[in-house]
Amino acid sequence: MDITTFKMPRYHEIPKVGLYLEQTVKYINDSLAPLGCVEITSSMVSNYVKKKYIERPVRKQYSEEQIARLFFIVIAKQVLSMDNIVLLFGLQKEEYSVERAYDAFCSDLEEMLRSLFGMRQMPEELDAEAPEEIRMLRSVIIAVSHIIYLNYRFRIVREDADSQI
Repeated sequence: MDITTFKMPRYHEIPKVGLYLEQTVKYINDSLAPLGCVEITSSMVSNYVKKKYIERPVRKQYSEEQIARLFFIVIAKQVLSMDNIVLLFGLQKEEYSVERAYDAFCSDLEEMLRSLFGMRQMPEELDAEAPEEIRMLRSVIIAVSHIIYLNYRFRIVREDADSQI
């Protein structure tokens, strides 16, 4: 894992042409590969559409908004139930555009990961008067970042142990 160069694609970087299901899955998995523990499958995406967690694709193509939501689902699913993810989507929708919320999530996740991997100081604590949805999102990011960090460290320990056999 090379966390030093890991960067989530920002909203404006997500393909605007619309991606088919397999392209969407590949794009998300390729983007998240440096994290080493986060993946999505075609059947998961189809299930999210079926359960209306994301809108149906138009002409079988997924839009940038749907892809941004899928990025969040894939990452947040490590620590939240789908019911709580949907609730966060609802809270976000009341206050922020998908683009603004997604880009803030990307920045916060990258900053938290870099701090855990010792490349940066821990992010500043949120202001006591920060909106509750922002505080909840920060908690998700902290939890996910710690899981990613631990999975990476456990993998290193296993590889070291295997190399000594």
